[in-house]
Amino acid sequence: MCYGQVKSLDDGNYIQHRAGLIHAVKVFQQGKKARVAFLGGSITYNPGWRDKVSADLQSRFPETQFHFIAAGIPSLGSLPHAFRLKQDVLDSGKVDLLFIEAAVNDEVNGTDSLTQIRALEGIVRNAKLHQPKMDIVLMSFADPDKTKAYSEGKIPVSVHNHELVASHYGLPSINLAKAVSDRLANHEFSWEKDFKDLHPSPFGQDLYFKAIQRLLKDEIGLKKGLATKLPPSLIGDSFENGHYVGVENAKLSNGWSVKKDWKPDDGANTRKGFVHIPMLVSTQPGSELTLDFKGNAIGIAVVSGADAGIINYSIDGKPEQKIDLYTKWSKSLHLPWYLVLGNDLAHGHHELKLTISGSKNENSKGNSARIAHFLVN
Repeated sequence: MCYGQVKSLDDGNYIQHRAGLIHAVKVFQQGKKARVAFLGGSITYNPGWRDKVSADLQSRFPETQFHFIAAGIPSLGSLPHAFRLKQDVLDSGKVDLLFIEAAVNDEVNGTDSLTQIRALEGIVRNAKLHQPKMDIVLMSFADPDKTKAYSEGKIPVSVHNHELVASHYGLPSINLAKAVSDRLANHEFSWEKDFKDLHPSPFGQDLYFKAIQRLLKDEIGLKKGLATKLPPSLIGDSFENGHYVGVENAKLSNGWSVKKDWKPDDGANTRKGFVHIPMLVSTQPGSELTLDFKGNAIGIAVVSGADAGIINYSIDGKPEQKIDLYTKWSKSLHLPWYLVLGNDLAHGHHELKLTISGSKNENSKGNSARIAHFLVN
């Protein structure tokens, strides 16, 4: 079948406007300054839809001086986004419009459903508590697992959670995972020949852009919106206060050191934002550290390479637990990997104790731990 001869399904079928983009549109139309941020993984980081959306906004509002924040980092999903939002987006100043995508990496990384909701809700609440007028769009992008789920009459968990949070907070959303699935079923194009990968070809990037462009065009044309107050939290203890705590705050014993400008010495690939930064490093089993923190959750952002080890940890002197830092991607990549070590803690002061174990994953070459950030909520 020739794909070009099939009538395409309407982008509007996959857009939920809800309370709209009343603030952002008003700012854009004033012709002064506006800031737009893009928070996501590699699909946001790579050239494509983000560049097209930026160019489209500048073309529609030529008198407006736009500042675009490209906060996409490959491999990262909702949990990392919740803790890096402050540094990578909010610290840049007033943001008028924030695009968020995490559905693909949440699925790929195996992030459990409750953590997804805590993280997505945390991002929204953190953004709105700091900047109440910020408009936010949640997007769910496509991958083969989501297409398979839709073909079986199921809603992918990560898509459900994006829509759940968007609905609760009255945020516009675009379900591009469903759009791609339906259009494949409608024989409009081929995944293998046209879309090609979950990191879309230019064809796929343009499909994403056109749906986002439709949302923006509709919002400008509707000239209406509903200012909403921040509703109560969907679940208790979302990561709405998520932020980084610097590695220099840890109390170190034997074996640990802070590398001020860390880079790998094995030639393996790295991710933007996780190289040439201060890194807390040890390769020695038995190395200990402690961190005093205030909050109700604690975690670490590590760089997991081919020699990633296993850590033992305890919070407030409770029984020790262990976690393997090695991942299925670690063989060829120093992967940024975010781990929550404790949540649902009583709000207040706590102590984390962390030790490198003498045991290791059978596929790992060593016992290393490389901590880029502590995560505190």
